[in-house]
Amino acid sequence: MTAVVFIHGTGVREPGFSALAGRVAAGLTALRDGLRVVPYYWGEAHGATLAAGGASLPPPPAAARGLAETPAGPGADDDTATAWAALYADPSAELALAAAGAEPVAERPPGSLPAQQELQTRLTALAAQGDAPAAELGPGLPRAATDLAAHPLLGPAADALDPDDLAALAARSLTARIVADALDADSPLVPVGDTRDAVTDRLAVALGAPPRGTERGVRSLMLRAAGSVASRAAVRRRRALTEAAHPAAGDVLRYLSRGEAVRAALRALVAGLEPPVTLVGHSLGGIIALDTLISAPLPQVRLLVTAGSQGPFLYESGSLPSLEHPAPLPPHVPDWLNLYDPRDLLGHLGAGLFPGRVTDIAVDSRQPFPAAHSAYWTNPAVYRHIADRLP
Repeated sequence: MTAVVFIHGTGVREPGFSALAGRVAAGLTALRDGLRVVPYYWGEAHGATLAAGGASLPPPPAAARGLAETPAGPGADDDTATAWAALYADPSAELALAAAGAEPVAERPPGSLPAQQELQTRLTALAAQGDAPAAELGPGLPRAATDLAAHPLLGPAADALDPDDLAALAARSLTARIVADALDADSPLVPVGDTRDAVTDRLAVALGAPPRGTERGVRSLMLRAAGSVASRAAVRRRRALTEAAHPAAGDVLRYLSRGEAVRAALRALVAGLEPPVTLVGHSLGGIIALDTLISAPLPQVRLLVTAGSQGPFLYESGSLPSLEHPAPLPPHVPDWLNLYDPRDLLGHLGAGLFPGRVTDIAVDSRQPFPAAHSAYWTNPAVYRHIADRLP
């Protein structure tokens, strides 16, 4: 009888593990008679825990300052950070909100100028100055100003706002574009909020606004999209959220630093099974399976299956505990089927690193990340590919 050992990924605990293992067993046995599916639940014994009850977690920001609220109101700093996060994700978001509120414009009188024309002129002049007006943010002001001047939503936004508010909005959009580019480039130097706000106010003045702070504007408009109430609730519930989410990251760190016990328990489990055995690992479970097979021969195991696994990436980056690049995969490692979802940012390829030893197959869940990382075991194609290759 073929045995399949299923090894779960990060953050999985009961009762979720039993439901997951049951789904995997049902999916495989429906396609192959005579299978014995053996779950390896390493999370309870070897997963990460907050051993001191969360003593390492800092208090919420207001408590850390010893203040119930800031002069701008309770949670004002968090509201502002939430709004800027939305702008970094989409620097045109506030522009779109303003444009959506514009009334239909009647035909303009002959000779009248579009409402956005003055701002476009100022944006063009700003672009001609190079990066200097926003040097503290990093490079990119000329391109950001040129792109914004040609943005199709600039006209509707100009019809909805007075010129001062439009200039302040444009300044925030420019700042967000420059910072977003820095984040995309993984820049280690992102300006603090005070610098960001000072540059934004300077740009607003250059675009025609009177000198004033810009933060009130970003809160009042952007938070309709960002959700200030939810943001403040998240900060207040930091302990609960961290305790619920920490196993996922903690499991990886704990395994990389103290993974031998996990591997030893897997070897002991496999030693008690009759061959042929297949190891099926999801995410960190795939790394555990790969590391265990590399470390010492397990003759019972005839197939390794990984899904959404970071094993190839850890190997290439020099972080896989059992094998350092460019050392080849040991001959005793069995055939390796590596399933990945093209939208799963945590799924990696192995065939290019181990030619002739790994078969990479894409399985599309039609889900975005991070949902794609958790959708392997509801995808019928995953079970078909595994069943087709079982010994």
